[in-house]
Parts: sequence; structure tokens; C-alpha cells
Amino acid sequence: MPQRIPATLIAGDGIGPEIMEATLAVLDALGAPFEWDRQIAGLEGVRAAGDPLPAKTIESIRRNRLALKGPLETPSGGGYRSSNVRLREEFKLYANLRPARTLIPGGRFDNIDLVVVRENLEGLYIGHEMYIQIDDDPHALAMATGVNTRQGSRRLLEFAFAHAVATGRKKVAIVHKANIMKALTGIFLETGLDLYERKYKGQFLLETVIIDACAMKLVLNPWQFDVLVTTNLFGDILSDLVAGLVGGLGMTPGGNIGADAAIFEAVHGSAPDIAGKGVANPIALLLAGAMMLDHCHLPHMAARLRTSIEQTLNLDQVRTGDLGGRSKTAEFTRALIERIGR
Repeated sequence: MPQRIPATLIAGDGIGPEIMEATLAVLDALGAPFEWDRQIAGLEGVRAAGDPLPAKTIESIRRNRLALKGPLETPSGGGYRSSNVRLREEFKLYANLRPARTLIPGGRFDNIDLVVVRENLEGLYIGHEMYIQIDDDPHALAMATGVNTRQGSRRLLEFAFAHAVATGRKKVAIVHKANIMKALTGIFLETGLDLYERKYKGQFLLETVIIDACAMKLVLNPWQFDVLVTTNLFGDILSDLVAGLVGGLGMTPGGNIGADAAIFEAVHGSAPDIAGKGVANPIALLLAGAMMLDHCHLPHMAARLRTSIEQTLNLDQVRTGDLGGRSKTAEFTRALIERIGR
């Protein structure tokens, strides 16, 4: 039996508790050695502690350095900032890892196996924005300042390149807009080219692609790509585009990796319209659990989980409604656990 691994668990809002309970049951069936510390965030955090990211939750993640998180809802009004952004900033989770792989064959795009690595802390998302009044219009002019640093770019690119090598990837594309934003994204491109020449040359093929051309190429021929690494805003957009190639956000997990903590999550929303109906698809959070197993050096469990999900979907033909099936969350979970036990 592997040594117990302490980890923070945040069920989340909306469908979060339902898909989290499904995921915990499946991880338990696998024999995953996580020792869960249940905490709250999002709307539940506001209700119970007056804060969408309570101090106890932050302390738990700081202590465990590992967390699994369901979807969180940011309360409207009240000046609340996104809990997801606060978590990235609090734990310096500089790398957002978003794999996307075809699980159900026969769709518009088949045999997709892509990874988007997104810088998580810099760029245009740092929030340095302002309005300038002209005449009687207080919002006559809007300004935003983006910041990319050499250190932040290198840290993210190093992570992406090392991940490509460790997982046997053949190609990495640096996605940029250095033809227009020569400084802001030029520093990222320049740093990546330099790092490749100095440390990674020959270990994979490196290419560079402008963001708008990349979006077009992903729709026309996504198989030409393998790993995409890019800055914060571009990564946010491309990771959702790539998710669309494999069936949407309900099929794609995410990992936020930093020097001192890692938080794995379902990247879709809390879907309050279907909360409590027992129809939610837990696959994104299950795959986040597989990423977490990989991170904790338990690749055999991760592989077994991914294989069992595919077999449940395609051999057993057990699918939730969003995937064209009729199974409820609990039925899919039972079928998956049965498949794991075979």
C-alpha cells in the first residue's frame, strides 16, 4: 500500500459536491492513498466564513501543498475577486497544464492528443487597468498594462519543455504575437528560443506560431500540434478552443502547478441549473484526479483510471446525457468502479 498522501479537498459549488463524491468513490476503488482534508471556497465560503477563499482553506493548502478542487462560483457584487485567481496568486501557481484527448471516437475531430501549457501569473491578466475621463465621460478611455518578465517566462517555458521531455512529446510550439506586441510577447518568444538552444535542442522539435494563425490551424488540422506553450491570455483562449476539439470543458481537466503547491481541478463551471439533479458528468474532475496521481508519482493508477474511463464510455456504452447517453452521475460512477474492479 502506498504511503498516505495528505491533500486538501474543495468540493465546490453547484454540481461540485456531486462530481466530487463520484470522483472520491472512484479514487477509493483505485486504492489511491490520499488523506483528504475537506475545506470550502466560493459561494460556500461566503456563506460559512464571509470569504470565498477562507483563511482555513489557504492554511490547509499551504500545509498539504496539494489540492483537488471542484468548480467555484464567484459571488456577483460585493467586490469579491475570483477564488481561482486568488489561489494562483497566493501559491504562485505559475503553470496551467491543460491536456485534451479524444475519449469518444467518431466525432468531428478524432484522435486528438494535445497539451496546452499556459503562463498563469503574468501578461494582461495582472489586472493593472484604469479609466481616464475626457470631458463629461468618466469611462472615455480605458487602459490595461500587461507585464511579462524574463524570469516568469523562463520558469513557465522550463516547465513546458521538461514536461514535453518527461512525457515523450515530439513537438512544442511557442505561441506568441511578437509581430505586433514586440516587447510583451517578444520577451516570451526570445526566452523560449534561447532556452531551447541552450538546454533542450534535439530533445523535441521546436516551432513558433503566431496566435491568430495557431487558432486557425487548430481548427483546420489540430494533429499538426503536440504541446502548445504560451502566455496567460492566449493560453486561456487556446485551452478552451482545444477543449472544444474533444467534446468541451466537461471532458478536460486542469492542473495549476507552482514551486510549493499543485491544485488540480475541473475547469468547467458550477452549472447551478443542473445542480442536485444527479445528471452531471464527472469526467473532467476524474481526469483531474488522474493528473494528481501522475503528479504524486503514481502513474500506474493514473493510467488505470484513464483506461477505465475510456472503457466505460466506449465498451460499456455508459454515458451521461451531455455525451448522448442516458446514465445519471451515480450510474456512470458505479459502472466505472465496476470496470476498475475487473
